[in-house]
Amino acid sequence: MKFESINLELIFETSWEVCNKVGGIYTVLSTKALTLQNLYKDKTIFIGPDVWDESNPSPYFTEVPSLLRQWKEKAQLPEGVSVRVGRWNIPGKPIAILVKFDGMYKLKDYYYGEMWERYHVDSLHGYGDYDEACAFALAAGLVIESICNHKRLRHKNIIAHFDEWTTGMGLLYTNWKLPYVGTIFTTHATSIGRSICGNGKPLYDYLRGYNGDQMAGELNMQSKHSLEKAAAHAADCFTTVSDITAVECEQLLDRRPDIVTPNGFQGDMAPTKIKAKRARSTAREALLNVASALTGREYPSDTFIVATSGRCEYRNKGIDVFLDSIKQIENQTPSRPIVAFVLVPAWMKQPRQDLKEALASPRTGKALPEPIITHELHNPDSDAIINRIRQLGTGLNPDSNVQVIYVPCYLNGNDGIFNMDYYEILCGVDATAFPSYYEPWGYTPLESVAFGIPTVTTSLSGFGQWILGSSKSGFDASGVVVIPRTDSNYPEVVNSLANDLMQLAGASDDERERISKAARDTAERAEWNYFITYYIDAFKMAVDAAEQRDGNF
Repeated sequence: MKFESINLELIFETSWEVCNKVGGIYTVLSTKALTLQNLYKDKTIFIGPDVWDESNPSPYFTEVPSLLRQWKEKAQLPEGVSVRVGRWNIPGKPIAILVKFDGMYKLKDYYYGEMWERYHVDSLHGYGDYDEACAFALAAGLVIESICNHKRLRHKNIIAHFDEWTTGMGLLYTNWKLPYVGTIFTTHATSIGRSICGNGKPLYDYLRGYNGDQMAGELNMQSKHSLEKAAAHAADCFTTVSDITAVECEQLLDRRPDIVTPNGFQGDMAPTKIKAKRARSTAREALLNVASALTGREYPSDTFIVATSGRCEYRNKGIDVFLDSIKQIENQTPSRPIVAFVLVPAWMKQPRQDLKEALASPRTGKALPEPIITHELHNPDSDAIINRIRQLGTGLNPDSNVQVIYVPCYLNGNDGIFNMDYYEILCGVDATAFPSYYEPWGYTPLESVAFGIPTVTTSLSGFGQWILGSSKSGFDASGVVVIPRTDSNYPEVVNSLANDLMQLAGASDDERERISKAARDTAERAEWNYFITYYIDAFKMAVDAAEQRDGNF
């Protein structure tokens, strides 16, 4: 796709998930990087937290001492703030700076005071990860300032892009100290919107009645919310990832995003057809071996495997709907064996030793105790997922043809059971389901269709909205079914998902091939070479605003 670009001297992008794989934003940034490198070779510098040490080195980062060497030698950063410069080990190999930020804690009162006076950021009620996020973000701002001063870049086209409330302090610092730098703030989900949903409150039917500041006080979210709101208002360009979240921002942050920047995908991350066939065979063998070791049953090669995955947010991610729909399928006594995997990291203690032993030994035909989970949890009695599985009894009946298996760990290739990463596992499933209640975009269904795997999502996800606006809902049409979801139709969503999965389970080989092609075609339309144009528009807006501001100094 051809589009008009813009000349830029430097692009800084700051996120807690740079070289730090903890959530979906990592995928956004790491897949976008190659396109940015093609447009602005080594002019994009990603800034992330240095949370690694010699005993636990980052697998995502390679230090390169020659990069920005002159700046590093002269950089005047506060005591306790240090940097490592290198390459992010992703396609495009962009420059990355990892920042140690411990020294910022002793300076926080000064900066919190300044941010209150200048931007009315309420840090008094901060708790949990608030101080940590702010310390990193402020250190990132100091790094950006130091590089700009070293390179004497005033009056140049410079962009500083900050992702999520966790980097808000960095944006405010840049706005304060570097008026010639154009700033972009992207919220991938508002902190208060996520909190409203996570606390079981209805968001959509009552959104127009919610006041963000009031809800922040009610939910003890004052500091995060005020920081996010201040960053949204101070940014030269405020963006979010979907139209559905734009409405949320307008109501809860009192600013409508200037541009919606949907999350794209790097097409070559999915394996070729030949590699996919081999990867699928390997993954299915691993998945069914685990199921057999847990249950004592032998699963045929045509077992229908369905999975859900993502952040451990029971209601927001629709895990409740997924489990209830699998129970409904079990009640229909399907003729074909069905295994449903819940691939959601939780407070995992360790891999089950009895499962490891069962995998390494000949099958005994005996089920392990509680054959519904692969790893031990620190808090099993308070885990919503395991409690719901136990309550429903899915997978606990030896006569059932339906099994549910909870995998409460990060699939990073070193989990102790599968020892495969998420994308490797994904190759082996027949379908995925993400019946989310709160999903600003939804990377997991996009990843699925990129791998040719049909998926189900809802109209409350940004990706679902994009499907409805750009193609048609339906497995044959797009490889994606978008279930209408509201605050009040939970039973209908459960029923629809169960029916959709049963449809896929009963599909012929020809039908599955046709659906898989439709899914891949959908993914091609969501690649970064199409979606990057929205970021180019954001760059132009931020640069224009900075030029106007700088001209007044």
